[in-house]
Amino acid sequence: MASSRLLLLIGVISSHLPEVQGKPIDFWCKDHARKSMETKLETLKKNMAHCNGSDSLPSPVQLPCIGVLKKDWENKTLQHKRAEVMGALQVFQEGVQGVSKKTTVGCQTQLLRGLELIIKNHLVIVRTLLIQNDTVTPSDSAVQHCSNQTNLNEVLKQYGCLLRGKLTHLAKDVQDSLCKVEDMTINT
Repeated sequence: MASSRLLLLIGVISSHLPEVQGKPIDFWCKDHARKSMETKLETLKKNMAHCNGSDSLPSPVQLPCIGVLKKDWENKTLQHKRAEVMGALQVFQEGVQGVSKKTTVGCQTQLLRGLELIIKNHLVIVRTLLIQNDTVTPSDSAVQHCSNQTNLNEVLKQYGCLLRGKLTHLAKDVQDSLCKVEDMTINT
């Protein structure tokens, strides 16, 4: 039992050790930078196997709607897309912070802290994305809440869907303009 907790703690800590950090623009312009951040989420999922009772959360986490309807997405402005992604990230952040204050399982607390750090990193990256004439805030985009979840595995799964869905779509939408500017500044 003690060795499994130690293994979990080592896994959680090692998945959050500072690594060579790129610029936020790398996240938007380089697929491998986004994949690297997704890997941290996968590591958390694997670490759950070493934490007895980590699946059941002490209270429900409110989850945002994460589905993407292609036609609807294409008709939104970049400003609204960014606000929608940021709003969804904030809903996850608030939900995870709320439940982590109520948990009594030590290793579950570590897993939730790891998830909080991942969410915080994504929020920082999305906040630093500069879009011309951006005055839309997450509250303006009316983030919809789709479900409440008391299963940590399901929360992680839904967060992964947000990353592979709306966040990836946003990255693809800004790549043409954002990454061309970055390439021009590097080549000058």
